[in-house]
Amino acid sequence: MSINHVRPWRNIERRRSRQINVGNVAIGGDAPISVQTMTNTDTTDVKATLNQITAAAEAGADLVRVSVPDEASSAALKEIVENSPVPIVADIHFHYKRGIESAEAGAACLRINPGNIGSEKRVKEVIKAAKNNRCAIRIGVNAGSLEKHLLEKYGEPCPDAMVESGLDHIKILQDNDFHEFKISCKASDVFMAAAAYHALAEATDAPIHLGITEAGGLTSGTIKSSIGLGSLLWMGVGDTIRVSLSADPVQEVKVGYEILKSLGLRHRGVNIISCPSCARQGFDVIKTVEILEKKLEHIKTPMSLSIIGCVVNGPGEALMTDVGFTGGGAGNGMVYWAGKQDHRIDNTKMIDHIVELVEQKALEISSEEKV
Repeated sequence: MSINHVRPWRNIERRRSRQINVGNVAIGGDAPISVQTMTNTDTTDVKATLNQITAAAEAGADLVRVSVPDEASSAALKEIVENSPVPIVADIHFHYKRGIESAEAGAACLRINPGNIGSEKRVKEVIKAAKNNRCAIRIGVNAGSLEKHLLEKYGEPCPDAMVESGLDHIKILQDNDFHEFKISCKASDVFMAAAAYHALAEATDAPIHLGITEAGGLTSGTIKSSIGLGSLLWMGVGDTIRVSLSADPVQEVKVGYEILKSLGLRHRGVNIISCPSCARQGFDVIKTVEILEKKLEHIKTPMSLSIIGCVVNGPGEALMTDVGFTGGGAGNGMVYWAGKQDHRIDNTKMIDHIVELVEQKALEISSEEKV
């Protein structure tokens, strides 16, 4: 088994939410926190959209959301759903009929925006289609598109307005005997989003979809999302997440997993512990880690690898990882296996050797888990 065992002082007690199903993915309750992303292709380009969905799924996406802005897109959705490796969430704005068409096309979930979906009568028609086609619904509140009457009431977008919007639409669903729903209250402002989510978590037992909307580019958006989502997840709030980046959807999935891994909430692939490097390094740490990250992308088994430049912290970090390498002198370093010193190897041969060891350890862990 992996050397990383659960330590009681870092356990997070998750909020107990009601569990629903989005296709074959359980959301809420004691189900793993799911990671999702969204395609940015033209939905009518079925091949390009499916290629992007497949890439996201291979990176670990449990769900993928697809925009359905027009009738041509909802017509294309049927083929996309039939060939997707993961459940599809149809993103619906303004046109409630696109929600009905998407449910009939086989979408596992409809994202509806209370700020622009229209009247309660229209929402009821969407609910009826969702019921008839065993389709879940996400109430997707967004600070940038709140209902006019709430903006007039509160004067500006704020957590109270967002939560009121969400709860109003929960009532519509529940009044129509529909309970397969989850909810989000997204804002680009971290403080506003966090305050809304905390209030929402107190007001409902519905599964919560976390996100900091329009977070920014890969670097800035990752930092903003890590702070916002990380603080909420640390407090036990959140059942499914999407990291919204102006970047490739695959990057959103990778960042999502890194956030969950850092909190011990979900593990997938190799967790590389590496030093920032300094003059003491016995090899080029930065370049080595960059190469290893690419060479180890195919590993899905949760495990840990330490790559440390010198003996100051190297041995200590290696004690807590499945495989480790610590730089030394004379152009070679120490290889660790299951936290113990095992053998030395020349720096020039280290990368390929480490890849082989990680692959070997991954197979060993996987075999033990199947027993």
